[in-house]
Amino acid sequence: MRYLVISDLHANIEALDTCLQDAARRGYDRTVVLGDVVGYGPDPNAVVERVIGLQPAAIVRGNHDKIAFGIDQAEGFNVAARAAAQWTLDALSPSVREWLVALPQGPTMVDGLFEICHGSPTDEDEYVFDEIDARRALGVAQRPLCLFGHTHVALVFQLQGRTMGLLTPPEEGLPLTEDAKYLVNPGSVGQPRDADPRAAYAIFDAEANRISLYRVDYPIERTQEKMAAAGLPEPLIRRLAAGR
Repeated sequence: MRYLVISDLHANIEALDTCLQDAARRGYDRTVVLGDVVGYGPDPNAVVERVIGLQPAAIVRGNHDKIAFGIDQAEGFNVAARAAAQWTLDALSPSVREWLVALPQGPTMVDGLFEICHGSPTDEDEYVFDEIDARRALGVAQRPLCLFGHTHVALVFQLQGRTMGLLTPPEEGLPLTEDAKYLVNPGSVGQPRDADPRAAYAIFDAEANRISLYRVDYPIERTQEKMAAAGLPEPLIRRLAAGR
């Protein structure tokens, strides 16, 4: 079984469709979604409809998805993010809003093989950036492989015995060893923040016990034009091209 792993889509239909086309070329069987389907981007309804069409094997909500409950969920957002949240809330169709409200909170086990969450296994809103955060998260993870999002940064943490390391997967993918635990962020489909503006996704091959992280170019300018036309904040538009 090969699982397509997507996270932090952020209402960017151009990035999502590009990832789906590239993943279809590589081959996958089922899809898992790590949250933040909406927020920031100009196409929340279209992206949700696309995700529904994928019939995900598992999905968890992200902090931006919770905006469907109301603008009060944007507490703690910066000025640009809050403005985008209000725009998103106003733009959601009734059916899409209902779908977002019904999204489950992570973590969620997938086919008994691995678990998924948005922020961390302990807190869906927690940011995991460094080895200290990762060690704490893997300490409570219920499976050897935990997939997470939220930071928009593609990376792989490995805990082997007491040794924690940050790995760089090779182009052919990273084989997962049975004596280690892994915390993997596939990166963001719709708004990468690791200085690489290309859309990001991952494929986990359960039979080979291997995970591969991929980046693909997409028409950023088209997304930016749509954001500008919608009146979304300028800093959110500019950051797409910078990957930050």
